[in-house]
Amino acid sequence: MPEQDICWKDAVELAGDVRTRRVSPLEVVRHVLDRIERLNPVINAYVTVCAESALAEATKAEEAVMRKREIGPLHGIPVSFKDLIHTAGIRTTLGSRLFADLVPGEDAVLVARLKQAGAIVLGKTNTPEFGYKPLTENPLFGITRNPWNLDRTPGGSSGGAAAAVAAGLGPLAVGNDGGGSIRIPSSCCGVFGLKPHLGRIPRYPAFAGSEIITHEGPITRTVRDAALMLDIMAGPHWGDCFSLPATGTVFSEFVGRGVKGLRFAWSSDLGYAEVDPEVRRICESAALTFAGMGAVVEEASPGFLNNEKHIGTLFGVDGLTALSDLGELEQFADRLDPLTHVMLLVSAQVSVMDYVRAMFARREISVAMGRFLQTYDLLLTPTLALPPLPVGYPDAAGFLKWIPFTFPFNLTGQPAASVPAGWTADGLPVGLQIVGRAHDEATILRAASAFEEAQPWSGRKPPVTCTIQETC
Repeated sequence: MPEQDICWKDAVELAGDVRTRRVSPLEVVRHVLDRIERLNPVINAYVTVCAESALAEATKAEEAVMRKREIGPLHGIPVSFKDLIHTAGIRTTLGSRLFADLVPGEDAVLVARLKQAGAIVLGKTNTPEFGYKPLTENPLFGITRNPWNLDRTPGGSSGGAAAAVAAGLGPLAVGNDGGGSIRIPSSCCGVFGLKPHLGRIPRYPAFAGSEIITHEGPITRTVRDAALMLDIMAGPHWGDCFSLPATGTVFSEFVGRGVKGLRFAWSSDLGYAEVDPEVRRICESAALTFAGMGAVVEEASPGFLNNEKHIGTLFGVDGLTALSDLGELEQFADRLDPLTHVMLLVSAQVSVMDYVRAMFARREISVAMGRFLQTYDLLLTPTLALPPLPVGYPDAAGFLKWIPFTFPFNLTGQPAASVPAGWTADGLPVGLQIVGRAHDEATILRAASAFEEAQPWSGRKPPVTCTIQETC
């Protein structure tokens, strides 16, 4: 099967092809690795590529198929992991020179579950240092570029993951999200990203810090791929005190159910955000698409205030405390990204009362959202206030103005996703955020798959792929 067919198929279809022997796992992995070899020097999505082990695992997977052994739902399908996620025997640096040689001895639970389902690890994707900013760049591995425009950022902090999926460098990626880090790059790269409810996918083992706001989740080109990944990764684990009990929900079964009878609230600004007019227009048009599918769409906002200072407090103080095991900040400051250093210096001035106020704010915004979603099933907003920023964007203070729609739902812990809403006149992707009730990823997946059916996006390819003679 030609590379362009394999590298642009979603995981569900590829897994079916593997089961029916239309394609072999070795063929899939070879084509994806060849593509990574050609395109990754341009995009810099991967920081570690596990070519040798991936080919070895693909060979074993092919033997299992040929011998008609029982195989898992992702048998022979490649997957990548953000460089903040533990992978046994594979370097995991957190995008920091402080941890440049760290090799975990144990897989994160979600990694182990995907491998048990038959997935093959391709490698690790780039992230800003410790995932602290919404652009993907760090002093250790440099800048990751957006496949839709190499002068633009893919967003962050799971920017390497989203750029890889968007460019056909593997159908499945796992990121994490402490203030928008799955949804931001999904919006920037024109792919689907889901932040499940806090604890739906356990975080163990995990690096210390931000446990109460960080969610693990999938980044894919199609909704059904993300639903399947969620089915595999979700479920309780003793190592994560926030992990949720099993409910028996099969998330894949909600893909394709439609949205008839659902009530959507649409808010272009949440009452406080300044939004680019073109982004607002694209997202409003996308939101109104649901009305044509039998849903009710009304303009409404939950009414909470901008809580950007509180998310910064939680991130910064947690990070400063986690790094204190290395000694005083100034002992290793010269090895940090300058923005990380500034953030930690500011966080050192935060009082205990400021931190507790941030915790109180989590409760207040959660109550406001809970009350609001007694009337509506889902809330729709732009994912970002602006199109993808230029790489190397210097205004660190302005980052939160770009992401006013994402971080509130890390404070609340509820599930949220970004779907490709459209493209700007300059060809840059714009995402629509879908926010669900607490613990209700299933309704988000219903809505996202309905929108995908109405306005398919996965067949549109970034211009960078034209460098290898593909039709864009």
